Amino acid sequence: MIKDVACRSGFSAATLRYYEEIGLLPEATRTPAGYRLYDDRTLERLAFISRAKQLGCSLDEIADLTVAWDGGRCGPIQDRLRAVVADKLATARQQIVELMTLTSDLQQAASTLETHRPEGACDDKCGCVIDSSNTTAPQLVTLRRKSHRVQVDVPIACTLGSQSMRGRLDEWQRLLEHVEQRASIDDGLRATFGPGTPLGELGELVRLAAAEQDCCQFFTFAITVDSRGVALEVRAPHDARPAMHSLFGHPA
Repeated sequence: MIKDVACRSGFSAATLRYYEEIGLLPEATRTPAGYRLYDDRTLERLAFISRAKQLGCSLDEIADLTVAWDGGRCGPIQDRLRAVVADKLATARQQIVELMTLTSDLQQAASTLETHRPEGACDDKCGCVIDSSNTTAPQLVTLRRKSHRVQVDVPIACTLGSQSMRGRLDEWQRLLEHVEQRASIDDGLRATFGPGTPLGELGELVRLAAAEQDCCQFFTFAITVDSRGVALEVRAPHDARPAMHSLFGHPA
């Protein structure tokens, strides 16, 4: 019955009725009393719909995917889903660029607002009216002592402009295609490159890591060579982990 399916699928009863109304679910059979009856195939279909929603698919996209799902063969489903995921991934990367750019702009604005506070009305140096992206006001950092060492808290922001950031992300994505394994390490991620990675690409790894350290100082990079192969180790503060995983991937 619909209440049981709602509990097992995670969808509300109202959502199940709506999905049936728009054709995402086949029309349910009913008891003589008018109650909806669902079979195991409906639960499997709902699990597929749930997964598609997790990947950011719209209802229209899910409706198209369920056509392939109804065919009962995984291959065609994967073909369609792969195209949808590729499109979603491109959109997500663009959103990362925009969000990191906004974060950088906000950090610069916060710094600007701390550097000049006129007694009277706002002036041409006031952070309320000037474009902080064009200001040379220094970013503020906080020094703290921990375990007899001085650490510097840097803003979780990238200093690259949107166009440069987009190019940088493309460079990383091309290079990271050679990664064979990703594993968790303390505070970060280890990406191990395959033995067939061209030497020129490994040289590019050094250049990119140095460039990234310059614009995203909240990352810490180390390039290691041992029996496991050549690897890039990336560490970041807890608040920067989403940015780290978006750029360098998730551990397997």
